[in-house]
Amino acid sequence: MASAAASRIKAGIVGGTGYTGVELLRLLSQHPQVELTAITSRKEDGMPVADMYPNLRGRVDLCFQTPDKAALEDCDVVFFATPHGVAMSQAKTLLDKGVRIIDLAADFRLQDTQMFERWYKMPHSCPDILAESAYGLVELNRSRIAGAKVVGNPGCYPTTVLLGLAPLLEGGRKLVDTSHIIADCKSGVSGAGRKAEVSTLFSEASDNFKAYGVAGHRHHPEISEHLNALAGGPVGLTFVPHLVPMIRGMFSTLYARILPEAMDTDFQALFEQRYADEAFVDVMPAGSLPETRSVRAANQLRIAVHRPGNGDQLVILVIQDNLVKGASGQAVQNMNLMFGLPESTGLTHVAILP
Repeated sequence: MASAAASRIKAGIVGGTGYTGVELLRLLSQHPQVELTAITSRKEDGMPVADMYPNLRGRVDLCFQTPDKAALEDCDVVFFATPHGVAMSQAKTLLDKGVRIIDLAADFRLQDTQMFERWYKMPHSCPDILAESAYGLVELNRSRIAGAKVVGNPGCYPTTVLLGLAPLLEGGRKLVDTSHIIADCKSGVSGAGRKAEVSTLFSEASDNFKAYGVAGHRHHPEISEHLNALAGGPVGLTFVPHLVPMIRGMFSTLYARILPEAMDTDFQALFEQRYADEAFVDVMPAGSLPETRSVRAANQLRIAVHRPGNGDQLVILVIQDNLVKGASGQAVQNMNLMFGLPESTGLTHVAILP
């Protein structure tokens, strides 16, 4: 296994034609400790990556290959930017060759296999590997990720909700009413992936704003599983996602009722102290109103804490780029931790404006 001190990390990507795949390519092609080794696509076998994504011209010289041609077993780490079910079908073969795995789909996010099978409509094919995997939200699970061979990268919505609520719930804190928390969340269209679908056509998604998954969304059980673990008991969550007419960006507004015994708590200070040493979580000054454009193309999550009228309602505003901190950037952050590198290596890009 390569180490950061000995040599560059050989990285492969399974499923490199989608938005998270190209975002991984963008980040890894600039990473000082990574050598891109393989990129797979069954449909685009033989096509130069730069022909599909011209922004990578002069940066990535690889061609897409079918999985059976790609030298995945020669890699130190393989990222799966694929539909659910692909990573778990290949996990054992790669692990037997000493390859570490970071899955950007849901195969290793939920420890409850029955819940996984209910929401993803497929059996879990390697529950033994799942049991040894780590949930890849670094700010909550750093020590486990560092020693893991398999990491399940969190979903984009769960990243905002979990980091937005963690300071209120960790260690069984009795600060808010955990029986009724609301997560009102909005995502750009890229969160739906690159597949052709009527609902994401320009003329359908532009100049429009809609809710979806109100009756149930597959990120809900993922969020609930980890909120329950944080709080040390059941957390009642109402989660409503929305599609907004922009390409990148995610904005989650979280509502929690302050308990009578916690009315004197300085919540701004609580959040600032919790994330003081986190490179990619920015707790903004009191009264701030974050904008999604301030994190566009950056691995940054920003939080603003509000308490209207100094009453008993807490409002937490959380923003991120759904393709970076919400997906590929977080995956690279996990890789850095797994290979003993500083977490910010290759991830210090400043957000782009306008």
